[in-house]
Amino acid sequence: MLALRPNCECCDRDLPPDSREARICTFECTFCADCAESRLGGACPNCGGELVRRPIRPAAALARFPAQVERVLKAHAACA
Repeated sequence: MLALRPNCECCDRDLPPDSREARICTFECTFCADCAESRLGGACPNCGGELVRRPIRPAAALARFPAQVERVLKAHAACA
């Protein structure tokens, strides 16, 4: 099950569970659309994998399986 991380690990922008701006790789590294496209060229700086739009969990499922609350912020050269 996806963790639905709450923020962009590049710029720390909030990405709530229903955000259409969240992008993830296969390891669930999470970035906002702006960073994914303009700074990272569509590739995860951690694994090199493709960044794609994160699916939105239906509200009923979100109540039962909440999003992660722990924020992840990493220093990437591309984010500087």
